[in-house]
Amino acid sequence: MATVSASIVLDEIRVYAYHGCLAEETKIGSDYRVRIRVWAHLSKSVISDELSDTVDYVLLNRIVKEEMAIPSKLLEHVAGRISERIFRESALVEELEVEVSKVNPPIGGDVSSVTICLRERLKN
Repeated sequence: MATVSASIVLDEIRVYAYHGCLAEETKIGSDYRVRIRVWAHLSKSVISDELSDTVDYVLLNRIVKEEMAIPSKLLEHVAGRISERIFRESALVEELEVEVSKVNPPIGGDVSSVTICLRERLKN
């Protein structure tokens, strides 16, 4: 059988969190949206139909919720922590993309959201 490389996407994970450089942001909080895309070789799970042979998206969602609950000044920092944990806790993930969006950011303009996108590949 050929090697199956696939991606798994968790889209629009909704979280209320307390990130930002302004004191008000860490007290009042804001709505955030997180998107995770992971790439992995899933040949085994295509045949076995077993959760242990794939990337568990329940785990990915839990990692996002737990890391978003830790206040940070920068979205880049939050995305980096999410990325680090996914690589550490899901051995099948070879590459990932984490997008963290702050909804209605306080930047003095009519902007629906601001997003940081972090893409990393596991080093061999």
